[in-house]
Amino acid sequence: MKEHKHVSSNSLFTEFDSSLFKSGKHFKLYEKLGSHIIEVEGTKGTHFAVWAPNASKVQLIGDFNSWNGDGYELYPRWDGSGVWEGFVPELAQGTVYKYKIHSNNYGQVLEKGDPFAMHWEVPPKTASVVWQNNYQWKDAQWMQARKEKNALNQPFSVYEVHLGSWKRKENGESLSYQELAVDLVNYVKDMGYTHVEFLPLMEHPFFGSWGYQGTGYFAPTSRYGTPDDFFAMMDAFHEAEIGVIMDWVPSHFPNDDHGIYNFDGTHLFEHADPRQGYHPDWSSYIFNYGRNEVRSFLISSAGFWLDVGHADGLRVDAVASMLYLDYSRKEGEWIPNQYGGRENLEAISLLKELNEYVYSEFEGIQTIAEESTAWPAVSRPTYVGGLGFGMKWMMGWMHDTLEYFKKDPFHRQYHQNNITFSLNYAFTENFMLPLSHDEVVHGKGPLIDRMPGDEWQRFANLRLLYGYMYTHPGTKLVFMGGEIGQTSEWKHDYSLDWHLLKHAPHQGVQQLTKALNKLYQSEPGLYQNGFTAEGFEWIELNDYQNSVLSFIRKGENEADNLTVICNFTPVVREHYRIGINGGTWQEIFNSDAKEFWGSGVANEGKIQSQAQPHHGRPNSLELTLPPLSVIIFKQVPEAKTAKKSAAKPKAKK
Repeated sequence: MKEHKHVSSNSLFTEFDSSLFKSGKHFKLYEKLGSHIIEVEGTKGTHFAVWAPNASKVQLIGDFNSWNGDGYELYPRWDGSGVWEGFVPELAQGTVYKYKIHSNNYGQVLEKGDPFAMHWEVPPKTASVVWQNNYQWKDAQWMQARKEKNALNQPFSVYEVHLGSWKRKENGESLSYQELAVDLVNYVKDMGYTHVEFLPLMEHPFFGSWGYQGTGYFAPTSRYGTPDDFFAMMDAFHEAEIGVIMDWVPSHFPNDDHGIYNFDGTHLFEHADPRQGYHPDWSSYIFNYGRNEVRSFLISSAGFWLDVGHADGLRVDAVASMLYLDYSRKEGEWIPNQYGGRENLEAISLLKELNEYVYSEFEGIQTIAEESTAWPAVSRPTYVGGLGFGMKWMMGWMHDTLEYFKKDPFHRQYHQNNITFSLNYAFTENFMLPLSHDEVVHGKGPLIDRMPGDEWQRFANLRLLYGYMYTHPGTKLVFMGGEIGQTSEWKHDYSLDWHLLKHAPHQGVQQLTKALNKLYQSEPGLYQNGFTAEGFEWIELNDYQNSVLSFIRKGENEADNLTVICNFTPVVREHYRIGINGGTWQEIFNSDAKEFWGSGVANEGKIQSQAQPHHGRPNSLELTLPPLSVIIFKQVPEAKTAKKSAAKPKAKK
């Protein structure tokens, strides 16, 4: 091998690292592979290490050598790890580079970005950038306290955001991380959300993939700034006591020339057999979950965002596509597992190990599965046979609920089961209720367009949808724009339609969202038992003729219990009787309030229950149900008579 005076074989990657990597147990590869600025014998430079076991030669190329790798060859390790490495003096922060890989496979010569790069050029440029993370975090207080804020018995209201299109400047450019650290943080705080969730921010070549076709599994996209700018934005959210969830994609990746596909001229990261390695839905490639080095790569990536990036959780994309070997495949297009089944045993094993690692390593985090099937125990611990996630998206609730709301209110009486069915399985998992980006793209239109009726009814229906969602067991997620009643389908190249807030109906939806977030956080009955049957009790689910539902949400203390009544028709229902506990009650929330652009029908003041049995309860309330509304009642504590104590005689001096 030709040796250059600028390259030496000093190694960060030890024999122990090699052993862990080859056994699939190295979960901090970002500390060893990729580019790292170090000092060797008093000389500063950059150490490079890349996994390319089927290469005959690996060269470093960049501006520093006019993209000619001659003399900049890396050294192959002797331990069979397939890692090539080398130290180049004087290469510093900001150096642009790629690996020129000469493959043993038919002599292919490939120019590849660094799979472990922590920074990339701004797309459409495709080179990696040497970057040392030296950001000084200021969120120690948040990191220490987040295990309480992020717990499953706490309110969890998520604002899902695509950073590039949330808000844009007058010239059409996206906001930077620095600008978002002010504007977005202040907005999320003002709206009362507890968490923000970003569509994938890992570096991706094609903006139109929304980040779901990623090439940089260890780098925040440079479209909005540097890694330090990204970390500063994370810090700003934490200072505002807002948790950050990162959307993470271990299910597939694109075939861009500079990416990990065909990395060393062979199927290194992906399955070689297209029946296991190619994704027909997304024209992308599937990781080889059974390969130990790939498992180390993926779990290291997940850990990177929690460790280096201080993320508070990961939303794992397209879990269903990982679990099933026949996902989106016809007969003959997939390979059964060793037992003849359709379950992807290697992916299942990876997901379990991922969750075991991150929950043991990073206190107070959560993982959330986007899993659209009836796979059992997704959000149950691995030691009882589960996949180990903290939560799972409740896709069935979302589909049934939106299908119900699309119907003319007159016809809803024939579809009562659509709106009640979710409670048959609501406590089989720790469910998050998602009204996500997927519901406002690909011709589906905005949520407001699913709502029937005239303008007033459509907005009343949308407020009713959100009120029902916030009172239904489970945590909450709404995609940006939903909270202002966006009237056009989301487009990633444009800003949200913020000008709509000049109009009263949109102001009303926004004010309703604020009020729901405030209510959700202030009422333990809405969150303390969000995942258990102890937190919910039907009052009446069979009043289909009136399209009315009534139920109780229960906290750990009876005093925190709430009674919820939903009227899914535009008819004002007077003298509607609800079975209830004896005592005095008060309406604490009404989605038909005038401040939300409602009609203002309400139950004023304190209401005394009557000793008239109803719904199997000895007492009841007679109420007025506003049109297309959710109303919530809470029992007023009985005044306690203060006991007067006899005055003690003053001691004589």
